[in-house]
Order: sequence, then structure tokens, then C-alpha cells
Amino acid sequence: MQHMNIRSIIIDDEPNNVENLQTIIGTYCLGIEVVATANSAAEGIGGIKTHRPDLVFLDIQMPGASGFDVLKAFTTVNFEVIFITAYDQYGIQAIKFSALDYLLKPIDIAEFKTAIAKASKKISARRQNHNIENLLEYIKSGQRDSPKIALPTLAEIQYVKVNTIIRCEAENNYTTFYLDNGEQILVCKTLKEYDELLQPHQFIRTHQSHLVNLQFVKSYLKEDGGMLLLTDQTKIPISRQNKDRVRNILVSGHILI
Repeated sequence: MQHMNIRSIIIDDEPNNVENLQTIIGTYCLGIEVVATANSAAEGIGGIKTHRPDLVFLDIQMPGASGFDVLKAFTTVNFEVIFITAYDQYGIQAIKFSALDYLLKPIDIAEFKTAIAKASKKISARRQNHNIENLLEYIKSGQRDSPKIALPTLAEIQYVKVNTIIRCEAENNYTTFYLDNGEQILVCKTLKEYDELLQPHQFIRTHQSHLVNLQFVKSYLKEDGGMLLLTDQTKIPISRQNKDRVRNILVSGHILI
């Protein structure tokens, strides 16, 4: 059983092979989500561009264009690949020379599990590298620019510029981020953790369930004991215990009260 969520795509020109592999994944790899399937190289290339998977199960021999042609379509391959193939001496030789994993049809379950374990380690390391890149970018930018914050969702880690976050809202042990482009991101961490991280970047906790970016505050409303009207027309409540602190911060920031 996998301990992290891995988004995968199956590319194989034979529907029966696709269905068989989906069954194997569903039975032995609960942490792998098949986000798309494709029956040709062209479909596969489109699926990869659309879904940005962590892992691609790729048939080598397909009519018209091969699995290798799928990979040639990408300048940078930001996903792991497990090749699925009938016996093909040239293809297997090329794969072995590149120290990549392949599975022969029909798929042997033990070999499948081994290939998945190796791919999972590589995916985990890739994600860690992205986190380190974000760390270095944060240190380099300091307070001059809006840094990016890593938001771990169930499917992936998204990197979002802090100055694009309008507000955050608690949902039990999850937090929903509302961005200025209308996007909403559900994150697997509590609001308390983000309160501490975002306060230095002009965020204010108005309520047990709400954290607001001051740059998106339009005005203070006196209705219902005090609310903030944001630039996206959302009204955010202010709890009684936070009322004085919020008012003082708004006054010092020249927000209309």
C-alpha cells in the first residue's frame, strides 16, 4: 500500500490492457489514482499536458507512434515512467541502457509491486526537490517580493504566491485557500499553522475560522457585530475577542471604518 497519493495515466492502444492494469492498480496500489487513460500516443501526450501526472504507464508499441514518441514530445519529463510492453528486443535494450523500469505483458504482480515501489521513491524525492527549490527562492527573495507558499493537497503540492491569496477558511483539520483568480485550494493542514506563517505577510485572524489578507480588505461593516467586506464582495465575520485588535490594525492601515 502506498503512503502518498500518486496521480497516474495509462497509455496503451489496447483497451483490454488498460482495463487489466486499472484492476491491478485498484487491487494492489491504493495510493495510486488513475486520472486518465489514452489509447494512442497523441491522446497520451494531451493527457499528460492536461493532468500533469506523477507517473505514466506507457506502452511502447502502438500504431502510428510509439511510447518513445510520447516522451519525445516533452522538452522536460516531469514524471516517472513505467514501460509496459510485449517482448521487444530493441525497446527493452534501450530501456535497460537508461536504467528505467519496464513490465512485460502479461504483468507479473511481484515485478509490478517492485516497479511501483521504485517509482514512489523517485516521486517522493522529486517532490522534496520542489520543496527545496521553493525554500531557496523564499530565502533569496526575502521580503522584497511575494514569496510562494507550498500548499499540500490530496493530489499534489501547489506553490502559490502569498499576494494572490485573498483569505483562508478553516474546515475541521483542513484549510481552504481562496485566490484572486477565483481558484479554491483545499489543503490538508489546520488554519492555525497558516496563521503563524502568514501573519508577517499582512494577514490577520479575524475569527476562529477565518484568516484574511489585508490587501484585499475593502471596508469594515458594522453589521452583525462587525464584518470585513473584501474586494471579491465576501463578508468575513469578526469574533468578539478579535474585534478591538482588528479595528486597531485597520485604523493603522488606513482601512475605512
